[in-house]
Order: sequence, then C-alpha cells, then structure tokens
Amino acid sequence: MTYPAGAKRILVRGPALSQSGYGEQCRFALRSLRKYPNKFDIYLENIPWGRTGWIWEENEERQWLDSLLVKTIEWNRICKQNQETRLYDMSLQVTIPNEWEKIADVNVGYTAGIETDRIAVEWIEKSNLMDRIIVVSNHAKHGFDNSGYNIIDQNEPDKLLGHLKNSTPVTAVNYPVKKVSNEKIDIDFNTDFNFLVVAQWGTRKNVENTIRWFVEEFYDMPVGLVLKASMATSCTMDYEACAQNLKTILSHPSLPQERKCKIHLIHGNMSQEQMSSLYKHPKIKAFMTLAHGEGFGLPIFEAAYSGLPVIAPGWSGQCDFLYAKEVSKSATSKGTRGARQRRKTKNVPLFKEVGFTMGPVQPEAVWQGVINQDAMWCFAEQGSAKMAMRDVYKNYSKYKTLANKLKRHVTKTFTEDKQYKAFADATWGGDVDQKDENFDVENWLGEMDLQIEEHE
Repeated sequence: MTYPAGAKRILVRGPALSQSGYGEQCRFALRSLRKYPNKFDIYLENIPWGRTGWIWEENEERQWLDSLLVKTIEWNRICKQNQETRLYDMSLQVTIPNEWEKIADVNVGYTAGIETDRIAVEWIEKSNLMDRIIVVSNHAKHGFDNSGYNIIDQNEPDKLLGHLKNSTPVTAVNYPVKKVSNEKIDIDFNTDFNFLVVAQWGTRKNVENTIRWFVEEFYDMPVGLVLKASMATSCTMDYEACAQNLKTILSHPSLPQERKCKIHLIHGNMSQEQMSSLYKHPKIKAFMTLAHGEGFGLPIFEAAYSGLPVIAPGWSGQCDFLYAKEVSKSATSKGTRGARQRRKTKNVPLFKEVGFTMGPVQPEAVWQGVINQDAMWCFAEQGSAKMAMRDVYKNYSKYKTLANKLKRHVTKTFTEDKQYKAFADATWGGDVDQKDENFDVENWLGEMDLQIEEHE
C-alpha cells in the first residue's frame, strides 16, 4: 500500500500475538490505527508477554499482523544499510510503563494502567518520558493523574527535595463491542443454572474466595460454577496445576464435603467465537467476578454485551461500562404556570453490586516497580457476595431484565467506530478526520507516479 505524504511512520511495540489482555489491547490499537491509513503508516515489533501463549487462529487479521512484522524487518534493514538513525516518526508502546522509552520523535505510551488506587514511582518517571499516554479506563486515568511521591534527600531524611507527579496528558479510551459470530462448543453441564467466572488464576482475581463462598452458599442446591481459568498457558502442566488448586480448595475441612452444587473447570485456548458461545450458553445464567481490581475488565465487558447479568464490586475499571447515566427531573419551584423542572444526572448501576472495603494489596501481590506495598485495592465482602449470588439465583427474571438494559447501554455506547476513532485521535494528538492544511496533493500524486514507474 502507498501512504500519502501526511502519514506518519509509527512503530507499534507490544504483544500483538499474545493470548493475554495486553495482547488484545495491542490488537485493538492496531485495528484503530489501521482505520486511518492517511495518518498512520504502521510498523510492528512483537514482544512476548510472560508465559502466555500466542494466538493461533489463521485469519485475515493474523495474516495482516505477519505482513507488518515482515515489513518492519525489511524497513529496519534498509535503514541500517543506509545508516539512517531516524527510523520512525512516532512510537506506540503497548506495555507496562516500566518498559517505555524514547524511540521516536513522538512517543505514546498505552497501558491498562493498574488495578490498584495508585501507580508506582517508577511509572511516573517513565510516564514523564512520553508525549502522550492512553489508558483503558477512567479508573486507570485517575491512578496516573492523582499519584504523587515526595522526593527525600537520602542523606537527610527530613529534607524534602520536591514532589514527583506525572506531567504527561492522559486519555482514557475504552474497548469497543466486538461483532463476533458464534462457534458451536461441545460443552454441557449437569446443572441448569450456572455462574460463569473467567480468570487467570492468581491473587488479584480472588478465585479461591469466589469458589469457597459459592460452595458455602449453594452446597445443598444443584447450582453450578463454571470456572474458565488457567495459570498462564494452555499446556497440560498448567491444567494439572489448576485442577490441583481446585481440589485443594474443595477438600478443605471448613467446606461441606457432601454437596449438590458443582464446579466445572474449563481450561485451554478458546477462540473469540467459542468464548462468545460460552457467554451465550443456555445453562450459563450470570457472570461473576470478585476480583480486587481491573484495569478495564474485558471478560466482564464481553459478558455484559452478551446479555448476562453481572455480579461485581462497584470499583475499578468495570465502572466505566457497568453504570449508565440517567437523567431525572425534579421540581424546584411552583407558580401559576406550573412547576419549573431541573434536570439531574446520576450514575445508575446496571449490575448486581457487591459491597467491598479498601485495603492494602496482599504481600504476594506486590510486584516491585509495578504494584507497591502501600497500594490499595478492593476486597469483596463475604456476606454481600453470598447475598448477591443468592439474589440473582432467586430473582433471575429481575436481573435478566437488568442485563438486557446493560446490553443495550453497552452496545449503543461502545461501538467500534466510536472507540477506534477515539483511540486514533488520542494517538495522533488531535482529530484524525481533520484535513491536513499542509498536505500537498500534487506532490503526493507525483510521488505515487514515481513509485509506479519504478515498479514497472
């Protein structure tokens, strides 16, 4: 493809082939930029993401990603051959801020943010190297905008040298609702009413308490909990680790050993089409998360636009889409001509809220340079979580109606066109649809003719 003269060479550095949240984040970014070839000439540097596997679907998007990788290798070769030092006009770095660096004229950092209430000091230092920052939720934006640290003289602990804050503008851009067809999955459950949990097994997702509280609440009822989980990969050893974790939890003497409720473990890679079918499975009745925090909460989002009732705490990234603005009118005064009306706007929950308290992250969740010991996140309250499960089960028609309202809200608000443009605007630093006044059409056409002649 020939790009117009106004397009910027942009290097996207991120886990584009990873089966992870950051992988999907990177692919969303690439899809957004792809919509505007008059602005972005895209190059791709794929990076690994922990121990997560790579996407394996053979489709048009995967072919396009592979072509970007080949194109980038060739461009780097040409630049090295010609001793060029300025390879790219822009960079978009899709990773945790610890890895951000100045590699182009304009550098944009794109991250899920953090699941806690604040970002680490290392993130602030790296953020200030960037020209623009994009995050996936207003919760993440709040963490960047409101975190700060005093700089203390190491030789004189009582001496304050200054205050470190992020000075780079931060824009929150949510994910879009994806149009995904269903693919039949050969899965059945011996329980007709099932809660669904989708999580990577670890401290943040609070999987252990989710299982324990479910069993305690429904031990004498034929209700199921479908756990779509992994430690990191889809390999056999990973499955065995998940199965052992589940066995250890369920065999604990504090839990009833004779029970009617069931736990169904689903492990391994599932395509987007298969996941869509899982969300819409006739025996999957509600989605549940008791996680301590989310950057955005993509599985919650997918469940919402699939029409499932959602049970979740009202804190962190999922608040961007689980609440809807509602406008009400209230009378302020009365006269001969009737009452004057004042419009009020408030956020209304379209999900079953679980009560929570704020507390410091667990020691095992501390990640030096990423999650500090003094960071806080939410802890779902046991009693509230159990009551929420029971309420959704007993009053299902009520919550299904609420779920349909949530689905309408999400599908209307978070369309692909809106979110792709919002992301492209945030990356560009302005309106990507605005005509470039400095764009020389005749020069561009001349360049195109020259390229055609050279090709011939």
